[in-house]
Amino acid sequence: MELDGKVAVVTGGTRGVGAGIARSFARAGAEVIVVARRPPEVPLPRTGFMALDVRDCDAVREFFAGLPRLDVLVNNAGGAPYRPLAQADAERHARVIELNLLAPLTVSLAAHEHLRRARGSVVMIGSVSGSRPSPGSAAYGAAKAGLENLARSMAVEWAPEVRVNTLVVGMVHTELAHLHYGGAEGVEAVARTVPLGRLAQPADVGAAAVFLASDASAYISGASLLVHGGGERPAFLDAATANNKNADHKNADNNKNADHKNADNNKNADNNKNADHKKE
Repeated sequence: MELDGKVAVVTGGTRGVGAGIARSFARAGAEVIVVARRPPEVPLPRTGFMALDVRDCDAVREFFAGLPRLDVLVNNAGGAPYRPLAQADAERHARVIELNLLAPLTVSLAAHEHLRRARGSVVMIGSVSGSRPSPGSAAYGAAKAGLENLARSMAVEWAPEVRVNTLVVGMVHTELAHLHYGGAEGVEAVARTVPLGRLAQPADVGAAAVFLASDASAYISGASLLVHGGGERPAFLDAATANNKNADHKNADNNKNADHKNADNNKNADNNKNADHKKE
């Protein structure tokens, strides 16, 4: 299999996208170690678990110093709640940046010597939020933009021994999707905005991560691979009245209604005319 004999660490791999990546790596033959603050509610098959807060620099260094070997590091731990900028102080936003940007840097530095010896790779889990406005999660978007740039610089500095790439992930249907998109109707409505017609599954992200960690991508480094189902349809296309199928349908309906209205008016006029003749 693609990752037979490889040892991989997946941060934040106990649920959602991280769990999908861990499962995909295990199916590809890797020995997978998942690290997070708490163990998974449902044990992940063929994976090990170690409790670790990736924001604790000393604990991170101690963890990697105790590993006999490492071939692949997946920096997945991260996330942020919905929080408009003016509704929290700078310190709270700084914690989001710490988790989503500084922690991956800390983890990568602690893992570097292992990866250099193994000629391994780092896979950063980025987000489309890093390349577009992210109202309600501005600090998160800024951190993900920084993470992608960090990966590119790291790829240059650590070449040729270590490859570093980023998965730029779009909307994913995880167990926490309701917090971002609402219930089933909200998820379905959001899915319709994606060109491929659905949200990603964690396994979709996992398959892309396996590719970047495998020998199939041996000449790929410093790259950003979009995993977003085609992206997001620009809002102006639906608002515009030119070259717009929805607008054409709407205009057709309006014209049809206008025709019916005119027909009704003509009918009323004829009735009134007949009534006048009858009076005469």
